[in-house]
Amino acid sequence: MVPIAFRTLRNYCVTHREMLFWGALGGGMTATGRASAKPRDSVCSPGRWPLLAQSRALVAYLCAIVTLDLVLIGVLTRSTEFRLADLATFAALTACGAVCIEATRRLGMPAGVSRDLLSAWWLPVAFLLPPVYALLAPVPLQILLQLRVRATVLHRRVFTSAAIGLAAGAASVLFHSWIGDGVGLFRSVGPPGDAVSSGRVGAAGDAGPVAADLSTGGGQAIGVAVVCAVVFTVLNIALIAVAAHAADPEGRWGEVLWDRERFLLDAVELCLGVMVAVLCGLNLALLLLLLPPVVLLQRSLLHAQLQAAARTDPKTGLLNAAAWQREADTEIGRAQRLGSPLALILVDIDHFKKVNDTYGHLVGDQVLIQVAATLRSQLREYDVVGRFGGEEFVVLLPGTDVSEARRVAERLRTRVGRMAVAAEQAMVTVTVSAGVAIMNLHGADLIELLAAADLALYRAKELGRDRICLPATPIAPPPRRPDSTTGGIP
Repeated sequence: MVPIAFRTLRNYCVTHREMLFWGALGGGMTATGRASAKPRDSVCSPGRWPLLAQSRALVAYLCAIVTLDLVLIGVLTRSTEFRLADLATFAALTACGAVCIEATRRLGMPAGVSRDLLSAWWLPVAFLLPPVYALLAPVPLQILLQLRVRATVLHRRVFTSAAIGLAAGAASVLFHSWIGDGVGLFRSVGPPGDAVSSGRVGAAGDAGPVAADLSTGGGQAIGVAVVCAVVFTVLNIALIAVAAHAADPEGRWGEVLWDRERFLLDAVELCLGVMVAVLCGLNLALLLLLLPPVVLLQRSLLHAQLQAAARTDPKTGLLNAAAWQREADTEIGRAQRLGSPLALILVDIDHFKKVNDTYGHLVGDQVLIQVAATLRSQLREYDVVGRFGGEEFVVLLPGTDVSEARRVAERLRTRVGRMAVAAEQAMVTVTVSAGVAIMNLHGADLIELLAAADLALYRAKELGRDRICLPATPIAPPPRRPDSTTGGIP
């Protein structure tokens, strides 16, 4: 048997030359061309629906949200008068969303959860049209995403549409209740009695009355629109966060509810949505001027996501080996300058090949995803965790001595042992073995730390797996340099 250390160092050298809440809802949006056919194939086989493999709490929650969305659509459809102008506005805004999707589709989609600016078209629907349109708005665009961009597990796509629809519907009801039918988003200043200043110009030339002047009613309406857009964003995040927590009760709420980059993107979507609504409320033809900059912004956002995706493992969302190595080199250099402790943990899933052979590679992928999520949830924000290759994961712990590193490794081992992944006729559980190495005790640089941790991992495997080991022998201290003042005489 070739020692694992040789294989790990080889993988390290090769990669040196060369991505939460949705992961909990069935493995993250990581479908590839071959895997993406699975959701379509299983639609006709209810017994194989991925939804049924989720926890009862999650299934109940998803069904409740989708049912509520459908009930509200049915109730509001019966009480809404569908006007030609409203239908034209809805069709125009939906078409703009479709153009954005098609314009960015050719760039490719990053693995994991990708962000878009489709709220820029959903929010105007909520503000300019009756609430039933807000509930319906996500449906055609989600269908287009499923068919043209990336096919994912069907229950995920349906829940996403329902969550966005409910959030937009709530914002629409709040906006129309607050403003009333007599106040619109914008009123241009013009001669008394003309179509614009009297508020008769809007969607398809007749979006309804636009009351008050820009400094009074118009300004008030814009302020209310901003508040309602915030309500839409917060409610949408909350609905998804509850689903993620139902799927992983031990996960941290903060990871789903708060993220600086997500906050900035939500703010951009909010501003765009209100701007599109204001100008579209003035004249629907202005969509022709709004569409190009929104498409350009969407493409820029997607390009940034693709750059970030180049640093992450597409299956687990963790750093890939090359990106992890760069981060680790930086942390080790900092620790050497400051003289602070640092630890490295190499984690390997025990008998992972047996899981693949027994339950199939799709279940094996779910195991990898769940192990990665468990590791990430048990580590600090500044710890560096990545997928090293295959079933191996690597963790760098800045500011951590040997006793703390052992405690962290043992906590990771225990947490992974408690998790279970649903297969067709069983719940799959796995264990992990881990090797721990400490800087300046077992190695002075990254290569030495990896080699020491890998030998410790090999020892843990030899001793029976499902355990934590340190290298048997610390490295010898570097030779002491002769004192120049004594000429080398001790």
